[in-house]
Order: sequence, then structure tokens, then C-alpha cells
Amino acid sequence: MASDKSSMANLVNGREPVPLNGEPVLKRPRESVAQEPSLRVPKEPLNKVTVVLGAQWGDEGKGKVVDLLAMDAHIVCRCQGGNNAGHTVVVDSVEYDFHLLPSGVLNKNATSFIGNGVVIHLPGLFDEAHKNLQKGKGLQGWEKRLKISDRAHIVFNFHQAVDVIQEQQRQQQEGKILGTTKKGIGPAYSSKAARNGLRVCDLVSDFKVFEGKFRMLAKHFLTMYPNLNVDMDSELQQLKEYAERLRPMVTDGVYFMHKALNGPSKKILVEGANAALLDIDFGTYPFVTSSNCTVGGVCTGLGVPPSYVGRVYGVVKAYTTRVGVGAFPTEQLNETGNLLQSRGREFGVTTGRKRRCGWLDLILVRYAHMVNGFSAIALTKLDILDTLPKIQVGVAYKVDGKPLLSFPANMDVLTRVCVDYETLPGWDCSTEDARSFEELPLNAQKYIRFIEDFLQVPVKWAGVGKSRESMVKLF
Repeated sequence: MASDKSSMANLVNGREPVPLNGEPVLKRPRESVAQEPSLRVPKEPLNKVTVVLGAQWGDEGKGKVVDLLAMDAHIVCRCQGGNNAGHTVVVDSVEYDFHLLPSGVLNKNATSFIGNGVVIHLPGLFDEAHKNLQKGKGLQGWEKRLKISDRAHIVFNFHQAVDVIQEQQRQQQEGKILGTTKKGIGPAYSSKAARNGLRVCDLVSDFKVFEGKFRMLAKHFLTMYPNLNVDMDSELQQLKEYAERLRPMVTDGVYFMHKALNGPSKKILVEGANAALLDIDFGTYPFVTSSNCTVGGVCTGLGVPPSYVGRVYGVVKAYTTRVGVGAFPTEQLNETGNLLQSRGREFGVTTGRKRRCGWLDLILVRYAHMVNGFSAIALTKLDILDTLPKIQVGVAYKVDGKPLLSFPANMDVLTRVCVDYETLPGWDCSTEDARSFEELPLNAQKYIRFIEDFLQVPVKWAGVGKSRESMVKLF
């Protein structure tokens, strides 16, 4: 009888197990069965990343929100973009401007990390650090607390020169430009996609091998643009010097993030560059940047599995701005636009260009929420609306009198939309001293509630000034 039971135990669904592809059948001992369920129960991530993303066309004040959250963070990451992004952070009355460095680099107890999805112009990186060091003590020791992914691509000087030529060609051929920052970001991402780009790991490895690849890439662009001015020897000498400074900072980014996510409890913050409507896939194409600045870019730009993404905060300016060209449905080419521009000091951090200004466009922000799934909103620059007797908010699009059910992909359509506005009363007094929701003027409270009701997303912070203390926590 015992032998019959043993035979039955070796059967699978009443049949002898059949070898597959000539491989012997693995017979697991009975004791292992009790261990299997623990492997089959999905493990909850030990640490999740908190993400801060722009929800409009950039310049929403992400740096201020990141700086606020970075105060008690252990790691602050950049996942995409390059030094075409600009973040301003004010600490102890000192205004720091960041383009490649994560805004959290001011936290001396945190590690700053530049991920593989970022494209790095090394002269720009070190020049940025040098300029900010001259402003105050906040950046002291930055090289010891910065880590850079070995898989990040490099922006070369000739990428920047190509960027300028391409904009000139667009102007000559079509009479219009994309409005790039001319920082070489598009050409660098083009090299990445064409699989002839060079990465940080190449630079800090065998420099002779790197030099050969660099010359080949430069010649590729010279073939395409014969008038391109490239001083290969000078740039290579410069890169060789940067390689030595860079080497202590370079790390295996995937392993770095894996350890951070699966090790002891840590607060990990991810700072998005640019914004949702500048995303290469979901933005107002072709007037966009060259990377994914929506939540998907966090996974691809850092090597973070989707299950490790925690709260996603969307940063929304209390009105709307845009740098450069492209459709802008709620733009105000009038006294209101001028007032928003002057009161808000709306000039691009990277380029110094004057920003176009208009009313808050909630159709646009709702679309950004569809793509990113915001946990909450940080509403910045609320104080800029303090002097307005009435405030308008865009709540619907129409084309040829017919309502649009979704945000249009076609830019020819977006340029023709008519916006339906909701008019709300202004508060006509200063909000700058408010430090709680209850201390805000009643009509400012109503403005925030209107935004929450429309988006069905809570507003967690409201910005009423320049410093980190002016980000009023609402709940």
C-alpha cells in the first residue's frame, strides 16, 4: 500500500511526468512544497520614490517644491532632460539657479543622483557648480554628494553648434523655429537614438577608445553640416580633464537605485525636468523637448520598476506660461498678460527669454493628470494674482463651435480652439503672509477649491512667495 502511495505521488494529473526538450524531470522533495508559497506572494517594495513633475509647459516652480521635499530626503534624482531645464531655488535669501544639478544638492545630508535618462554637457555642469558656489555656501562639497549614472549620454560642444544650425535652417526653410534652448539637447538625444552616441562609461574607461569614437561621431555631424566648426583636439583635451574630476562620481546607476529601493528605509525624491506638455510623446509636438518628462521617464531614466513609484506630485502655476513658440490657447496678449509677466518676473532661467502669459488652463492640466496620475497638486505663484479683481480659468475647448472631448494631438487644431472660461472673483489683497489654508483670503480659498473640484485632485501646497517657507501646506 505504501508503494502505491509513492507511485501516486510521482504522477502529475494522474500521468507520469514527460521530459521536455530532453531535459530530465525535476522531482522536488516534499519539504520544498511548504516553501513555495512565500516565493509566489508578491513582495511590497521596501522604498518607493516620490516624484515631482511639471504639469504645464515648464517654469511652474518645480525647484521650490523639490527643495521643500528634499529637506529630509536621503536621495534626490534627475531622470531626464539636460541643461535646457532651469530650476530656481531661494535659500537664506540666496537665489541658486540649477540646470543639470538636482535641486536637492543643497541638502548636505542627501545624495544627488543624475540618472541614465539625462544628457550631460560637462562644461555646463562644472560651470553651473562654479557659478552657484560664488553665490553662497549652499553648494559647498557638491562633488562628494553627487552620483552620476555610467549610462548617461554626453552632450558635446558640436551638439550645441548643430542645435543652432538646425534652428537657422528651420527659419530659412519654413519661416518658423521650434524655439529650442540651443543647448544641444535634441542633437544629443538624436545621437542616442541613432546608437552612435557616447556615454559617461565610455569617457571614464579607456580614453584612447573614447577618442576614436568621439572623432567618428564628430565627422558624422561634419558630413551632415559641412559648415560646422569643430575643434576636436581642444574638446578632447577638455574632456580628458573632466574625466578625472568626474570619475569619483560615476556609478552603476541601475545597481545604485536597486540598493536604494531595496535597502534600509529611505526617502527618495525624483525631480522631473521640463513638463508634461513638453513631453516628446504627449506634449504639443513638434514644439516639445526630446525626452519623456512625464511619469514614464522616471522608470526609463533611472531604472526604477513601475511598482516602486509612489506619490506623484504635479506642479501647477496659478496661471499659465510658455517660453518660445507653439499653440497657447489661454494666452493673454493684453494688459492682463503684461501684468502677469511683470509681477511674476516671467523670464526663462536657462535662456532669459520673456515668457508668454495667460489664464490657468485646466483642460491642459487635466490632460497632464490623465498621463501622470497626480496624487496631489502644488499650486505655485498664487500671490501673483493678488491684485486682480477678476480671474478667469479655462474649462473647455471648442473648435468651430463644437466641444472637444479631449486635448488635441494635432497642433493645427489646437491653434484654432476657442476657450470657454469660468470667471471667479479675485481677492485684491496680499497672500504673502499666509501660512495655512485658513489664513488665505476667502476668494483665494475658493479659487483653490475650484481647481480641486475640476481636476478631482487635492491641492497640497500653495505658493505665495519666493522662499521655501512660502509654500503653504494645505493638508
